[in-house]
Amino acid sequence: MKTFITAFLFGLFGAVAVALFFAMHWPTWVMFIAWVSFYLFGRTIKSSLSALLQIVLGIIMGACIQIIEGLTSGTAGQLSFPIAVFLFIGSLAYISRIKAFRNIPAWFLGLIVFFGIQPKLNILSVSELIIPLVEIAQQNKALSKIQTVE
Repeated sequence: MKTFITAFLFGLFGAVAVALFFAMHWPTWVMFIAWVSFYLFGRTIKSSLSALLQIVLGIIMGACIQIIEGLTSGTAGQLSFPIAVFLFIGSLAYISRIKAFRNIPAWFLGLIVFFGIQPKLNILSVSELIIPLVEIAQQNKALSKIQTVE
C-alpha cells in the first residue's frame, strides 16, 4: 500500500507541476532537471536546498559568463566566450573547496538551464529561470516529508 500511495503522489505532483509549467509558459525540461537534482543530490531538505543554491549559482555564473563575453568581445573577438568560460569554470576549482559549494554537477545543471534557455540578460529573465526550480524544490520538500512518514 505504501508503494501505491507513493506512486499516486509522484503522479499527482508530476501532473500539477506540468500543468503549472504549461500555464506559466515555463520550459518543461527545467522541471525535469529539478526532479533529477532532487534524486541525485539527496532527498533531504538540507541537501535539496544546498543543491538548489548551487544550481541557482550556476545560473548566475552563466549570466556572468555571458556578460564577460559581451564586455570582452570588442577586444577578444571570437575568443571572448572561451576566455569567459575558462575564467568562470576554472574558478570552480577554488569555489568547490568551500564545503557549501562542493557540488560541481549542481553548478553545471545551473549552467545547462541558463544556456539552454538563452535568456536576454535582464533581472526578470534570469529570475524566471530560478522560480520554477524553487517551485519544484517546494514540491520535493512535501514529497520527502511524506516519504519520511512512511
